[in-house]
Amino acid sequence: MPKTSARLLSLLSLLQARRDWPGADLAARLEVSPRTVRRDVDRLRELGYPIAAVKGPDGGYRLGAGSELPPLLFDDEQAVALAAALQTAVAAAARVPGMGEASMRALQTVRQVMPARLRRRVDMFQVTAIGPAEGGGADVGMDVLMALSGAVHAREVLRFDYDDVLRKVEPHHVVARGGRWYLVAWDLDREDWRVFRADRISPRIPTGPRFTPREVPGGDVAAFVTSRFQGSDGADGWPCRGEVILHAPIGAVTPFAADAVVEELGPERSRLVLGAWSWPALAARVGAFDADVEVVGPPELTSAFAMLARRYAAAAGRMS
Repeated sequence: MPKTSARLLSLLSLLQARRDWPGADLAARLEVSPRTVRRDVDRLRELGYPIAAVKGPDGGYRLGAGSELPPLLFDDEQAVALAAALQTAVAAAARVPGMGEASMRALQTVRQVMPARLRRRVDMFQVTAIGPAEGGGADVGMDVLMALSGAVHAREVLRFDYDDVLRKVEPHHVVARGGRWYLVAWDLDREDWRVFRADRISPRIPTGPRFTPREVPGGDVAAFVTSRFQGSDGADGWPCRGEVILHAPIGAVTPFAADAVVEELGPERSRLVLGAWSWPALAARVGAFDADVEVVGPPELTSAFAMLARRYAAAAGRMS
């Protein structure tokens, strides 16, 4: 029979893994008598774990939620996943007062009680969070994220299959954006920077030689990744940017301006500087504000408005 402390941990682990446990099943799994299970359940209750007795032919136990947070038990993968999630929260919570500090304290608490082998894995995991975390994303295994982070931390060339194509890169940053994970890396074969979706990466072992890190274009990985998603090759944001004056108060414009720059010109006039993938897309984005527009520039934006006007007029004519 295992010692009492080890048996209590095993019992707690079983109760956390399943909603209801018949007493006889717990006794069989722990290789003890039902009476010993009852005594161990009482000991866990004394430690603050809210374990309820389940009525029924066999009887049993259920671990519920209590008014206070008792000590928790995690296996290795759960502990690393929790620490990684907390680090991501720390990176993303700068906009929420107090959230970053609370996440950091929680991360330090989890890290402090980890064995050395897990602490080393957590310390290798570094993430850059960009923008809010909402949005659905594809699942990525912790083994993949840890392999990517380990290569970034060690500054070792990484080989991986990406949509069935072998890639060889110098990994620089693991990024979380819009509910997805990405790897920012210098592609050695294409001699250019790339942003890879982590859910499409299948790392190969072993990693390659060490490398001296290059500087990400613009020096800011968040700005670089954002610009890539906006269609720019560098870190300068949207490829098409324009300026307009809207005949609308700033209070009606700002809530829907997203990343645009808004300036108040008067009670019913606002200056708007914004970007998009293309000039027609930029003109359409301005039109979404439902206000009269004066185009300040550039000429490409004026031409885009004229093109959309013809297109919309033709569509209206077909409807009449």
